[in-house]
Amino acid sequence: MRSSNVFVLADRQVCVLMSLASWAVASSEKFLSPLGARWSHVRQVGEQARRIAYVVSPDDRDLLVAAAYLHDVGYAPELANTGFHPLDGARWIRNHGPGGRLARLVAHHSCAVYEAQVRGLAETLLSEFEPEDSVTYDALVFCDLTTGPKGESLRFDERIRDIYERYGPDHEVSRALDLSHAALQACHARTLARLGLAYVRFCALFEVMLDAQPDRGMHPETGNRVSRHEFH
Repeated sequence: MRSSNVFVLADRQVCVLMSLASWAVASSEKFLSPLGARWSHVRQVGEQARRIAYVVSPDDRDLLVAAAYLHDVGYAPELANTGFHPLDGARWIRNHGPGGRLARLVAHHSCAVYEAQVRGLAETLLSEFEPEDSVTYDALVFCDLTTGPKGESLRFDERIRDIYERYGPDHEVSRALDLSHAALQACHARTLARLGLAYVRFCALFEVMLDAQPDRGMHPETGNRVSRHEFH
């Protein structure tokens, strides 16, 4: 049994009902915690996904967190068959996990098709995993591209600069980034806009709730900030 939120993981010894995110966190920690900084990065991408999950539909929130925790699972030495981590990770999820959209999101995370193109693996990637154009995909890209290699929070431009500096201009990753930069930036910008809209809606709802209270005792400056919908 599988759904967007719960699936049954079964073998000869055990049958476990669990959420996608719970399974993803446990699996990611098992494979990536020995890799030090990689696990620090992945863990913070996952937590960033939890923080912004309200921008995706309720049915996709668990999926977003699961994809964030598993987006780099293909770096695990046990899973690295092709050496292209989005493909290796997605294949493992398809063969040993729930597959479906989770595998496709991991396969294409952060516009991976461009690096697949550089590596000569684009046809393989696209034949096995269909890309997804969605709010959830954009949010996954946003989480990865605002988290540094050691789990630090970075702006988009800082993250891009860090990638170039770490890999150098001739590496496949950097050459792919030359091709994917505009697409990555668009995913990031769309998610930022959705986060801003969600904030405005929250403030508007908050105002309605406050207006329903005849004597709310709000400090005037606080009221001014809410009415202007300031962003912080």
